[in-house]
Amino acid sequence: MNNKAVSSAIDTACEVRFGQVGLVQLRVRSTDRKAIQDELSARIAAAPQLFERAAACLDLSALESQPDEALARELFDAIRQVGLLPVGVAFDGTEAINTLARSLDLPVLTQFRAQSKAPAQRPTAVQSIAPPPPPPVVEPSLPTLMQHQPVRSGQRVYARNRDLIVTTVVGAGAEVMADGCVHIYGTLRGRAMAGARGEVTARVFCQAFHAELVSIAGVFRVFETIPPELAGKPVQAWLDGDDLRFERIGG
Repeated sequence: MNNKAVSSAIDTACEVRFGQVGLVQLRVRSTDRKAIQDELSARIAAAPQLFERAAACLDLSALESQPDEALARELFDAIRQVGLLPVGVAFDGTEAINTLARSLDLPVLTQFRAQSKAPAQRPTAVQSIAPPPPPPVVEPSLPTLMQHQPVRSGQRVYARNRDLIVTTVVGAGAEVMADGCVHIYGTLRGRAMAGARGEVTARVFCQAFHAELVSIAGVFRVFETIPPELAGKPVQAWLDGDDLRFERIGG
C-alpha cells in the first residue's frame, strides 16, 4: 500500500461536499403556536416517513410583520416539538431577515426564496409543508434516468433535471422522485414524487397502483386505502391548479 496515500488520508480530518439535500419549506401564516402544532401534527401523522424529523426551512413572509427574536424562537420551538427540525429561514430580499437569522444563529437559505404575499385564502396556520421550487435555473437537458433494478424499502432514486423511468417495481417504503415526470412500468407500492423542484406540468405514471404517497410539485396525497377503481390499475396523476388528480390509464 502507498504509505503517502495512507498518511494523506489520516491527515484529512473531514471532507466538504455539496449535494442534493431534502428540505421542506414551511410557510408560516400564523403565530398561534397551538394552531401550528395541531396542523403539523396532522400532516406528519398522515405521512410520518416523509416528514418526521425532516429538515425544514421557514418562510416567514406571510406573517403581517416579521417576528422579533423572542417570538421567532417560540415558533421554532413549537415546530421542533412536533418533530420537524428547523435549519434555516427563507430569503425575503431584506436585511431584516439576515439580522433575525444571525440572532437565531441560523443561515438564510437563499435558494429557498420567500413567497410573495398572496390574496386572502381559507385561514390556516401553515400553508405549505412541501419541497419548494428553487429560483429558475437554466440547466442543460439530460437524458431520462433509467432504473432497471427494483427500488426496495428504504431506497431512494432521484432524477435531477430530468424524467425517471423505473422498469421494475417500487417497493413499500421506497421512494422515487424526479424534477420531471416519473414513469413506473411495474407496481408502485412506495412513494412517487414528480416535479420535485416545482414543475407543475410533471406527471406520475404507473402500471399497477398501490402507492403510499404521490406528490407533484409539492402537492401530495397519502393513501391509507387505495380507491377500488385505482387499486392495481394503470394510473396517471397530475396537477389541476392546486388539486392533485388521479385517473386510470386507458379508461
